[in-house]
Formats: sequence, C-alpha cells, structure tokens
Amino acid sequence: MHHHATISLKPPSSSNSATLTHHHAFLSPNLFPQNPNYVVHPLRKKLRCSNFNCKGLEITVPKLRPNSLNNGDDKFRSITAVKDVDIATLGNLCIDIVLNVPQLPPKPLDQRKAYMEQLSKSPPDKRYWEAGGNCNVAIAAARLGLHCITIGHVGDEIYGRFLIDVLSDEGISIVGMNEQSEALNLPSSDYETLLCWVLVDPLQRHGFCSRADFNVDPAFNWMNKLSTEVKMAIRQSKILFCNGYDFDELSPSLLESAVECAVESGTSIFFDPGPRGKSLLAGRSEEKRALGKLLRMSEVLLLTSEEAVSLTGIDDPILAGQELLKNGTCTKWVIVKMGPKGSILITKSSITCAPGFKVNIIDTVGCGDSFVAAIAFGFIHDLPLSYTLTLANAVGAATAMGCGAGRNVASLRKVLELLKESNLNEDDKFWDEVLNDKVNSQDLTVLSKLVVDGNHQVNRVSVQKVVSELLPKLESAPAKKVAAPSKR
Repeated sequence: MHHHATISLKPPSSSNSATLTHHHAFLSPNLFPQNPNYVVHPLRKKLRCSNFNCKGLEITVPKLRPNSLNNGDDKFRSITAVKDVDIATLGNLCIDIVLNVPQLPPKPLDQRKAYMEQLSKSPPDKRYWEAGGNCNVAIAAARLGLHCITIGHVGDEIYGRFLIDVLSDEGISIVGMNEQSEALNLPSSDYETLLCWVLVDPLQRHGFCSRADFNVDPAFNWMNKLSTEVKMAIRQSKILFCNGYDFDELSPSLLESAVECAVESGTSIFFDPGPRGKSLLAGRSEEKRALGKLLRMSEVLLLTSEEAVSLTGIDDPILAGQELLKNGTCTKWVIVKMGPKGSILITKSSITCAPGFKVNIIDTVGCGDSFVAAIAFGFIHDLPLSYTLTLANAVGAATAMGCGAGRNVASLRKVLELLKESNLNEDDKFWDEVLNDKVNSQDLTVLSKLVVDGNHQVNRVSVQKVVSELLPKLESAPAKKVAAPSKR
C-alpha cells in the first residue's frame, strides 16, 4: 500500500541491522505474583514506568504438555489462557517527526549522521510529532473495536510521555519490554524513545532517519530475555503482530523467544516482513534463522507483491503465496497486497481476490499497518475471506485519504463511508492477468460490483452483499475517544 519514492538511509553493511521504525523504554516493576491463577486489574492512573492497565485479564496456566512440531523446530509446550486481548503488537514503537525540508539528507553516512544530530538538538514543535511504527496497527485496530495492547520500549522523557498519552487516548495500553536491571549502566541515549525523522522534500519524496540507522546491532540489543509481563501479555492475546522492523530494535534470539511463547500459548502470529525481509534473507545467520522461524510459525503472512517475489524468487504473486504456504508449519493465510489495485488472500485450498476502493490518495504512510488491523478483525470474527479483504482494502484506503499515520489512520466513520459508497477500482484486465490459468485449479472467489451469471468456475461475490453484512458488525464497535490529528 506504500507508493512513496523513499530514500534509504541505511548504511551499507552485511549485517543489515537497524532501519526506520522503532520502540521505547519502560521501567518494569514486577506486577504479577508467582501464582498460576491471577487477575491483572486496570491501573487507575497512567504510569511513566511500565504499565499493564488492561481490562481485568485472567490468565490460567495448567500443567504443560509437550506438543512436537514436524519441521524440526523446538518442541513447544501448550499453555491454555483466557485471551481477553484481541491483538498485541511486538516492538516497533516510535515517534515520527514529520518535517518539510528543502532537500533530503545527503547520502554519505557521516553527513547523514551530522544532519540528524542537528535536527535532534532541540525538540521541534509538537504539531510535527506523531505516534509511529506499530502504533499505527494498534490505533487502527482499536478504532474497529478490537482490544489492543502494545509491547515495546518507551523512554521516560517528553517523547515517551507523548506516546503514552496518545495510546491512552485511543484506549491502548503499553506493556514495558525490559527488566529494570537491564537498563543499569546504559548511556541515557540507549534508553530513550526512538525517533524517526520523516523528511519530505518539495516533490513529496520521503526520507527516513533514525539513530538506529547508524548502529550495526539492534537499537535495544541489551535486552536479552522476555520479562514475565511480556510473556503474560503474549499468552493472553489472540494475535501477536510482528514485522520486519522488529529486527532493527530487538535481537533475533529475543524475537525467536517471542515466537516460541506465542506458539506455546496458542496465540496466532501475524507477520509482515516488509522491505526488511529481503535484507534479512541475506543477513547474518541468526537473522536468517529468526526470519525463517517467523515465516514458518506465523498463521498469517502479509506482504506486498514485490516482497513476495524477494522472499521466494517467484514472480507470480499467487504462486509465491502458495510457496510460502507450502513451506509454513502453521501458515493458514498468505495475503498479498497489490497496492491500489486491491489484495489477494491465498489458503491451501482457495484464492480470494478483492479490488481496492477508488479514493483520492493523499499519503500512503500507515496504509499497510491499517490493512493489518482489518485483517485481524476478520480473523478474530471468523468473517468470510472476501469480507475480510473488503474491509482491509477499505481501512487501508481510508488511511490513504489522510495525511500521515498515528492518529491520522482510518477512522471508523471514514471506513463506513467508503464501504457504503462501494466504489471499487475494478480492472478486469489486471485481474485476468493475475489469475491467468488458475481459474480451473482452485476454489476462486472474486469481489465484484456486478455479479453476472456465466462463468461458474469463479465465485463472484457482490460488494453490496458484503457491505450489507459488514456494516452491522462495524457499527456496533464501541466508540473510542480519538485525539485531534496532528498537523504536518
């Protein structure tokens, strides 16, 4: 869903470490007693330390039993938990600071670093600040009525407090990722909330700049284990969302631990490798191992058609998706985003295609993140696949109509408006080329404005029928307080 001409500010390195979106720091007191049955009660006030102010989450941990997997991965253990959180995002929390600049930063590494340090000397006006990274997923999901938490690292400074306030206003909690002891003897800069400078030139080209871009190791490489709070947050969530930018902040071994914790507890993993997937595939052995585990153990994979090609070497997006399904241990859905044209959802027995919605695109930042939130909604509510894709396309398109991400992602009101208009960007020639010879090979469903009897090999679903059944589910979503959008 991202169509910007982006300028990469990563230094050339075989280690392929950090890039643009990131997390934040929280001191974590021990909030959980050592008891197999306990309830986490809401906190009555916001904390500047680690907080877990979810809505009375009861977790039960029975006797563990082994559950061996067939692909040679570690033997994971099954844990039963009351899953009162719909989706938890892992890491990738940051503050985006969006600035118009006369020209993008210079390419030489030392000059770019000096450029960023100059920007960082004093905080810019707050109207240029916005929650970024996985905050986009959480905010979009919360606006659809899902119960969301974010797991990450936020510093106790003005940027961290801003991020806490933004998420709190949206009804979203932050679970601190680090143990307090891990922060001892660290330079203060290593513990601060990560900033991503989003720089826009007069031609609307974007450049991204963060302190993580200049480190070989992940920004929070000093974190070496999952805290009790984080494990419990994963266990009591229905979905754990991870993306490729997590590798820029967290060590591969820590990411593997999170994957194992999710699989043990029956938490579904959603993974979007993003543009980092290609570099991770050619990265260090530990990065490749962690990437492989995420690809195998995720129930839902989300990627653009270009990313699907880069991970599989297969140009055809549907065949690439089927290859990822074949290689997955837990994979149920592979979703390929085709930009404004729409999206495809591939299972082992079916292909579902949904054209996108016609909108006036202002800014595509955050569209893919918003899309994830809607896929999670469909997954949790067990919607038909064509309904899930229709909703995801609408949420992504509604975000593209705004400027920036964070509090500017799709509102429920705008999503409902787009669905009611049902103005699909149908392109029969494009979809004929994508589907090519697959009509006879699998159960094939295509979303359409007009359903005409004729080709019974393709199950055409009317967008009007889909919308008429989606609207009641969405209109019953609980209203949430929404902060005023920021200005660029």
